[in-house]
Amino acid sequence: MIILTIRTDKPDSEVGLYDGETQLAYETWPAHRQLAETLHLKIESLLKAQRMDWTSLGGIVCFQGPGSFTGLRIGLTVANTLSYSYHLPIVAAQDPRWLEAGIRRLENGETDDRAMPFYGADVHITLPRK
Repeated sequence: MIILTIRTDKPDSEVGLYDGETQLAYETWPAHRQLAETLHLKIESLLKAQRMDWTSLGGIVCFQGPGSFTGLRIGLTVANTLSYSYHLPIVAAQDPRWLEAGIRRLENGETDDRAMPFYGADVHITLPRK
């Protein structure tokens, strides 16, 4: 099974392709404020370099946090959208060995309905001004 991995909780974002536990391709780049513009391009570039396309994917593993609100929101939205669009199982993990744990869960047939972010702190909502 070809597995796409996504980590977007910090300024340097990461995407990878795995065949089971075997890494096929992996890229880290300084996404900063361009994450929404670059994430799809990086995934597509990895797929093309492996002579694959979006339909080659068999599952998605993503880092769920804690981390940057915006980074997690963008990365997990992309992961959830791909999962929904291509009917792919998705696993979200947050421990230090998230990648290995997520791949293991997918290979064991486990899946999450969707990847939900874990920000590591309570949400601070600004009240509207009167």
